[in-house]
Amino acid sequence: MSLTLRPYQPTEANVITTWPKSEYLMRQWCADRYERYPVTPDDMNSFHQQYIDGHRSIALTMVDEEEVVGYITLRIPADDPTELRMGFVIVDDSKRGRGLGKSLVNMAVDYAFKQLGAKKVSLGVFENNTSAIHCYESAGFHRASRPETESYECLGETWNCIEMERFG
Repeated sequence: MSLTLRPYQPTEANVITTWPKSEYLMRQWCADRYERYPVTPDDMNSFHQQYIDGHRSIALTMVDEEEVVGYITLRIPADDPTELRMGFVIVDDSKRGRGLGKSLVNMAVDYAFKQLGAKKVSLGVFENNTSAIHCYESAGFHRASRPETESYECLGETWNCIEMERFG
């Protein structure tokens, strides 16, 4: 494998939007950020136009040669540019179990620290997403406490987030 990170290109939505194979998996990936399942390439690109500005928020794809195999976003959550918040982490579902998730997370963290000057990378992950939690822990993230638990209403249930962070 020859994995690299590059800036997200709108045409890549045609591939990325095929990865969540159920609404449950889609909600684990993006919570309530998209209104309906399945997410279409137009939905994804509209979201990008509205929320990913290339400065306070960026989107990256991980490619193996030229094949898109992962996607992730980084954003500054407040007025502190030394913290970046990771989100929308997903890898090609047909290639799971090969360490791509850990590679994607580690490459994005490395990018955040070395290229963007972050001192901390944080994320929220649903407590029902055990494979993602394991991936983040294996990439050096630790659970952090928050004054309040972040929760979302998904599929008629309340899903709680676990806060995680990694320092540079």
